[in-house]
Amino acid sequence: MVVRMKIKIKPSKLRFGTAGIPISTPKRSTIDGIIHVRNLGLDAMELEFVRGVNLKPELAKKIKYIAQKHDILLTAHAPYYINLNASEKAKVEASKKRIIQSAERLYDAGGWSVVFHAGYYLKQPPERVYTKIKNEITDIVRHLQDKGIEIWIRPELTGKVTQFGDLKELVKLSQEVEMVLPAIDFAHAHARNRGKCNTSEEWREMLSYMEEQLGREALDNMHIHISGINYGEKGERNHINLQESDMRWEDLLKVLKEFRVKGVVISESPNIEGDALLMKKKYLEIKT
Repeated sequence: MVVRMKIKIKPSKLRFGTAGIPISTPKRSTIDGIIHVRNLGLDAMELEFVRGVNLKPELAKKIKYIAQKHDILLTAHAPYYINLNASEKAKVEASKKRIIQSAERLYDAGGWSVVFHAGYYLKQPPERVYTKIKNEITDIVRHLQDKGIEIWIRPELTGKVTQFGDLKELVKLSQEVEMVLPAIDFAHAHARNRGKCNTSEEWREMLSYMEEQLGREALDNMHIHISGINYGEKGERNHINLQESDMRWEDLLKVLKEFRVKGVVISESPNIEGDALLMKKKYLEIKT
């Protein structure tokens, strides 16, 4: 099944931004962060709801006005405390509520795409976990649609082998559930595969697979995370700055340009705006 497009915001290019308020923002508020992102020369920002959705609807409306005025595309990262495969029903329901609240507030703020880590395998068969998580995400989408909220719901490609979320699982979810597309964290792909997924050939294979399975819409609406990363046998350990890592990020940007990818690249390096600016500068220098 091809992705069924209902989301009104359609990116016209590949934008670059920060995971949260830039470190160098003089005053630490979301509105000041959005203005500072524009002053830096970036054009996207991810709202970090990682410890809870504490954005009030009234402020979200002000954020929408400022983001539109400065042409900043907003995304959001839902709280970390999410496991749609938890054994306790209360934990699953709390996880769903966090994703729904994140989507509602981002939608109020005029945003485009909300990302989350869907859950853990908990030593269960991946097929059973897939079915469980698919059912819960379907319920989340139905709830949002009933409220007229049309926003991309993005289970993320995760960095540890114990976490649900390899590329094939996410593509299958996107085929089967409306309003769902993958969030592709290339650093996580590199860590999850213990140092693989770090060549132009592998990235071309990933993007070609997405286009074949989901249609051109998937590449025209990509939500991407890039950073340096430390990893071991079990996958991700921690994020680091690009130039301190073995990520071949310059080659990755060339592949993104080669495939004419549109959407957002969010820097999750510790030096968030430094690496976002580094990537945007390099991307604009690449000849097609």
